Amino acid sequence: MAHPSGPHEPDPTNGGVVREFADVQEVARAKGAHLGPTDWLTIDQSRIDLFAEATSDHQWIHVDHEKAAAGPFGTTIAHGYLSLSLLAHFSPQLIKVTRPPKMAINYGLNKVRFLQPVTSGSRVRDVAELSDVTENEKGLLLTVSHTVEIEGQERPALVADSLGLWVP
Repeated sequence: MAHPSGPHEPDPTNGGVVREFADVQEVARAKGAHLGPTDWLTIDQSRIDLFAEATSDHQWIHVDHEKAAAGPFGTTIAHGYLSLSLLAHFSPQLIKVTRPPKMAINYGLNKVRFLQPVTSGSRVRDVAELSDVTENEKGLLLTVSHTVEIEGQERPALVADSLGLWVP
């Protein structure tokens, strides 16, 4: 999670709950805090097609409606990396910092597992936990454990631990 705050204000009627902090020190003390859930986001075929174009991944399971209809999921599915990339969309909905750090950067990912395909037309959201906060010479390294849920499904689309470096 690189973004300490963002322009998006979650919609409480859609499920979004943002966790607000005064500053990075308050965030650092919140290790173990529950974050979210975010707003639900519909993954439509247009988004899947745009991702296919951006990544040159045109596998039939993502873009060929007729072939996918006869496939194992009965329709097209989102790319796993599309679902993972949505962490950037969801992160500003998880944490808002009144006095944010000077800089926040994506530092990478630890465990990532794709557990369930996201079919076209499904809605997803993120629930997370601030699982670790460590200080180093550059700033605060935040580890956020994400679970991207699919509406109406027991198993999530994915779980991932994202790392964000916040420079105070």
